Amino acid sequence: MSEQILLPFQFAFMQKAFLIAAIVSVPTALLSCFLVLKGWALMGDAVSHAVLPGIVLAYILGFPLILGAFAAGMVTALATGYLAENSRVKQDTVMGVVFSGMFGLGIVIYTSISSDVHLDHILFGNMLGVGAGDIWTSLLIAIPVSGALLLKWKDLMLHAFDPAQARASGLPVNLLHYGLLTILSLTIVATMSATGLILAVGLLIAPGAIAFLLTRSFGRMLAVSVVVCMGAMLAGVYASFHIDSAPAPTVVLILTAIFLMAFIRRLNHQRRVSAAAPD
Repeated sequence: MSEQILLPFQFAFMQKAFLIAAIVSVPTALLSCFLVLKGWALMGDAVSHAVLPGIVLAYILGFPLILGAFAAGMVTALATGYLAENSRVKQDTVMGVVFSGMFGLGIVIYTSISSDVHLDHILFGNMLGVGAGDIWTSLLIAIPVSGALLLKWKDLMLHAFDPAQARASGLPVNLLHYGLLTILSLTIVATMSATGLILAVGLLIAPGAIAFLLTRSFGRMLAVSVVVCMGAMLAGVYASFHIDSAPAPTVVLILTAIFLMAFIRRLNHQRRVSAAAPD
């Protein structure tokens, strides 16, 4: 029994999968808290899909795919932020237009070139096939991103909760706004090799949403989101080995199950409070 339990840790590819899961769980969990608080959950979805044309163009030009992904992510994030701030169109509408346009552009470019390269690992991730370069790239992005979010979490929290108050307090609102968009693009690049573009949105929403249901202060929300995300990532990788499934969707399913349990817990708590309240 003990040999069966420890079996996944004996393979090098599983060790790398556990390592990159632990690395990407920290920045995605921290960032998800700000995205949930600011109402930018769909922004992560939009940017994660819209980096596709950058990846395809980078492949055509012979550049590293990660550079193309970051460039396209920045263009999408900045364009969305600029259009939302300088037009009467609501932000969710702007995100839908920009996201669909960029994703469509990527599909058109990809189908118009002759290539035997498949982008399945970009779209869906390849956690069991990550190499040392992928791990180092994720680590070099995760450390400064996590450091910036932890260093400026109070300023970013005020900006997310009440931008007008943040401006009145003398905070550099524009810098915080576009800085958060830059961090979003970098985080998606860091998770690209692990979870892929499509499933990255799960890591950018679920941990923060779960922590929001379980805590009542933003500081605890950050801590709980990291614990939940890292636990789900490691559990998903471990479970995928025994049930013979892909790690990334297994992780997302675990996060979804945790969210449902947190929601039921919060609902039951509210019912108990309502029942105990005097008429």
